[in-house]
Amino acid sequence: MANPSRCIAGFDIGTDDVATPSSVPDLTRSLRENSELVQDLCRYAENLASESAIRKKWRLSEKTWELLGADDELVRAVEEAKAARVRSGAQKRERAQAYIVRAPNVLASIMDDTHASPRHRIDSAKVLNVIADPGPEAEQRDVVVIKIDMGADLRAKGQEPSPSDVVTIEATVQPKPNPIDSWDTPKQLEQENAPPRRRDDDRDNDF
Repeated sequence: MANPSRCIAGFDIGTDDVATPSSVPDLTRSLRENSELVQDLCRYAENLASESAIRKKWRLSEKTWELLGADDELVRAVEEAKAARVRSGAQKRERAQAYIVRAPNVLASIMDDTHASPRHRIDSAKVLNVIADPGPEAEQRDVVVIKIDMGADLRAKGQEPSPSDVVTIEATVQPKPNPIDSWDTPKQLEQENAPPRRRDDDRDNDF
């Protein structure tokens, strides 16, 4: 006599199979590979951005923030990015920008200070006028950046080179000369630069 089936309609209770839990994605790894987040963490380490601003931007919970701080690979990536920002000058520029935005308030306080000397008040007004309308000085310029890396051999060996091993040179591109519009222009230049013609008098004397 066959054994009755051990089952209930709608349920399977006769199997010993155990459901395997789904793999949980590595959250810190995905965040570690986000270059924009690494740059924001650099700014946080450089006191250029607050913790609340970064957590709000990336929607990071307190637990996730703690996990990021305990991730050695992420900390290493942030340190490498900080060194690269120093070499490229990005940290210096952003820090200067963070300070210079306070300049208008300082200048305005000097201009409005009735106890300050008239010269200082006038000078501060002039500087404020320049900041408000920088004119053609604010136009973008073409810049050639030459980067010389003398620490490649150390990186190949897995060693961290010194920041002084990387030299960055910036040069402004000179404007192109005006093109020659016609073939008559060289002839006109030759005539203008030619020496004066000699004349002779009635007695064949040149002078």
